[in-house]
Amino acid sequence: MSKQCEICGKKPVAGRTIVRRGLAKKKGGVGQKITGINPRRFLPNLKTVRALVNGSSKRIRVCVKCLKAGKVVKVV
Repeated sequence: MSKQCEICGKKPVAGRTIVRRGLAKKKGGVGQKITGINPRRFLPNLKTVRALVNGSSKRIRVCVKCLKAGKVVKVV
């Protein structure tokens, strides 16, 4: 299963974690230095929901933003 919302298509985005050391200049230091950069992924907040799709109930993965916005019709 892909980590993608089936309503809006939101999916993971690539990013970085940056590790710094030293005291900032405005706090009286000589400035911060970057000591490490590591790749990371920002994952969407997905939930598995039973929803009405084309008149029948189906399990789909939907992001919470779409659930809150009311874009999904849940099966009761």
